[in-house]
Parts: sequence; C-alpha cells; structure tokens
Amino acid sequence: MSKTFYITTTLPYVNAKPHMGHALEFVRADVVARYKKLQGCEVFFNTGTDEHGMKIWEAAEKEGKDVMQYIDENAAFFKTMLPKLGISEGEGSVPINFIRTTDEKHIKAAKEIWKRCNDNGFIYKKNYKSKYCVGCEEEKTDSELVDGKCPLHPTRELELIDEENYFFKLSELGEKLMALYEDEARPCQVIPDSRLNEMKAFVSRGLQDFSISRLKTKMPWGIEVPGDANHVMYVWFDALTSYIATLGWPEDTDTFEKFWINGDPTQYCGKDNTRFQSVIWQGILLGAGLPNSRRIIVNGFVTAEGGVKMSKSLGNVIDPIEIVDEYGTDALRYFVLRELAPFEDTPFSKEKMKEAYNANLANSLGNLVSRVMRMSTSNGVSLDAETSEKFAQTDIAKNLHEKQTKGFENFNIQIAADAVWEVISLADKLIQDTQPFKTIKVDKEKGEGEIRILLAYLETIAIALFTILPESSAKILSYVKDNKMPETPLFVRKD
Repeated sequence: MSKTFYITTTLPYVNAKPHMGHALEFVRADVVARYKKLQGCEVFFNTGTDEHGMKIWEAAEKEGKDVMQYIDENAAFFKTMLPKLGISEGEGSVPINFIRTTDEKHIKAAKEIWKRCNDNGFIYKKNYKSKYCVGCEEEKTDSELVDGKCPLHPTRELELIDEENYFFKLSELGEKLMALYEDEARPCQVIPDSRLNEMKAFVSRGLQDFSISRLKTKMPWGIEVPGDANHVMYVWFDALTSYIATLGWPEDTDTFEKFWINGDPTQYCGKDNTRFQSVIWQGILLGAGLPNSRRIIVNGFVTAEGGVKMSKSLGNVIDPIEIVDEYGTDALRYFVLRELAPFEDTPFSKEKMKEAYNANLANSLGNLVSRVMRMSTSNGVSLDAETSEKFAQTDIAKNLHEKQTKGFENFNIQIAADAVWEVISLADKLIQDTQPFKTIKVDKEKGEGEIRILLAYLETIAIALFTILPESSAKILSYVKDNKMPETPLFVRKD
C-alpha cells in the first residue's frame, strides 16, 4: 500500500482578484505535490476560497451586489487560474481539490468543530472591547499599530468592537503548543526555523483568549454559531476548519484518517498567516481533540520594487495571469520557484521578469535545447540507452539528484531549481570546450559520441524539470526521444 501525503494552500479571500503571492503559493504547493507523487505517495492536494467575514460583506456592498453573486464571481477567478499555472494538468500532475467555505460540507465541519471545542470546555461568552482590522480580519493591540493604524492596511480605519462575543480559551494551551513544536512523535514543524522561533517567542509571552464570534446584527455574513442564532463565527475559526472539511471530516472518517492522521498534513501560508496557522489553528485542533498539522511552510511576501507592499491603492499590483499570457505558464513557474526567495520577501516587477526570462530561459535553457537538437538532427545522431545509462551514473547526474532531493525535502525549491541551471551551464561549457559541430566533420565517431552525451544532458535536465517546469520537461523529452528539432523555440526572447 502506498504512503499518503496531504498538502494544502491557505484559502485566499475573494474580495479581490488573484495576485502574485497567490500564484507563488499555489505553484510551490504544486511542485511539492508532484514530488511526493513521484515518491510513490497517494497525494491529496487542496486549495479553495475563504468567503465569509466583514471584508467580503463590505466588498459586495461596495459593488452593489448580492454577496453570493459577488463571491461566486470572484471564486471563479481563483479556480480558473489553477490550470493557467500548470496545476492539475499534464503527466505527473496531482488533481487539486477546491473547497469553498460556503460549501455545505465546510459549514457542517465548522459547526462540528465548534461543538467539540465547546463540549471540551474551551468556549465561553463575555463582553469585550477591541480594535479590529477588517483588512486582516484580526484584533490588533496598541503595540501592533503604527500611528494608530494597522501597518498592513494603513488606509483603513480600525473598527472599534464593544459587544458580547464567544471566546476560545487559547490561554490554557500555551504549554501544550510549546510541547507540540518539539513533539518527537508528531511535531508541528514551522519552516523556516526563524518563523518557528517567532511563534515560540509569541507563545512564551503568554497567550490571550480570542473572540470567535460576531453579533449577527452587526456582521450577518458568516456561519451561524451552533445553538445561538444571534451570533456568527469569527471568519478565522470558520475558515481554518476547511483543511479537514475538504477531507470529508467529520463524516468521512476513512479519508480523514488516511490523509490527516497518516498523511503528513502540510500547509503553505504567507508570513502574515503564521500565527493563525501554527498557533490558533493548532489550538483549535487541540481544543477539539484532533491531531495537529505536521508542517507549516511560511512564504515571504512578493513585493514591488524597493520592498514596497503591493496594493490596489498604490497601483502596483501585478496580475499573474497577465504574466502567463505574455510569457507562458512555465516562465511564471520558473520565476516564482527560482528568482523569488523561498522564505523571505522578494521584489517582483515586469522588468525583472523580462530580464530573468531572457537570461535564464530564452538564452540559457531554450538556447541549449536548440543547439543540441540542431546538432543531433542535422547529423542523424540519436540518444542510445547505453549513453543514457552511463550518464545517469556520472557525478554530474548524481549531484543533481542529491541537490534536488535536499531542496525538495527541505521545501526550498530554489535549491532544486538552481541545481538544474548548474547542469545547464556545464552543458554549455561542454559545447564550448569540445565543439562537437566541428569535431564530427573530421572525426565522425568522436563527434557523434560528444553529441550523444549532450543529448544525455538534455534528458537529465528534462527529468529534473519534471516537477518544476512540467510543460518544458515534456517537450524536451519528446525532442530527445523522437530526435526532432523544435518547430518553434522553447522560449522566445523578449526585446
């Protein structure tokens, strides 16, 4: 029986169209899903959309639309984006499950986890006052504010909440959470270590209970609290449940056991989500008596030039679909996987995209493919099994495999991608040093041997790109197998 593996992205809010941060998270999760499938795992790959909360309600009202109409329209943008990013398509892909927090199975799961937390004594009711950022859908303390504003949403006025809410007893779970991060049997890993240290420091300072409901008269768009029609669930309590609702929990216990209990559940998120994923969600799971997540992988932000946060108000948001339409799916995948730092903030601009595309795709990988295939097809030289097998045993091939394995296992896909371009550089150098296109004219046998080795390079590069640039990988393998020259360049230089 094959091993199982579960991976999910966060569920983006549908109050705006997808941005580069979403594309980064989806593509990285897709690479991990493909890698685990290659390892022989049965993979459950999940994403979806978060559709409740104040900012969804406000956005729909602002556009003068019924809220369900509004979220249906915007959820479609995320769903249709997935194949444009090369997700769930082609050989080696993993079908992706798409859950919406307005789905009936999600609503049932959110109510059930509330009931379990309540039955276990982790939910109570009290009056409270707080400052609330609708943009973050999060309560803010004075120490988190800059000039009285949320630093992530400085143009928004904070909501002042003064009402009776239900609360979750997170304050009682500090020791259990700290133990969870170090648990030998089933630790909740937070990657990279710097983010784990942040969460340990946060928990060690003492946790506060947090509000998990809103009065329906003030915020009607949410899941009704079980047993109290006057309240709806706080959006984060609701949304986080999607990670197990997508598995059919609580009704489908077999799938839940297969992928959540035994499937090494792994979650991608942005750095602003770290606390929700690794503290609050793990606390809710503890409160409900359910197994924790095994791994939280934290991405940095995709910023504009100079490290400025991308935002609609500043007019510096870049639509990933526009990039795909101009450069192609694999070009976008290349950029987010190799050019953006795996765990820290990295600037993105159309100029940087163009430079990277020309240098590393058109002039590097694309040019190598064209040169080698031109030599092989014009001289009638094909890759044979013996050369392929011998090259697989070389230090070059073995080092590539080792570096990629290290990168994938540590969720540092940039390392895995860099390893491929190191081999591309070696192949370019080999052409420069041996010049097989000249050798074959004076020594046919030697020249053919040199070209076969270059074909083995291409085959090895294509296999190494299988999870990273699946479309290009398939094309290169077909060129080598059929010994045919590409009808069009793999990547066309942009002037």
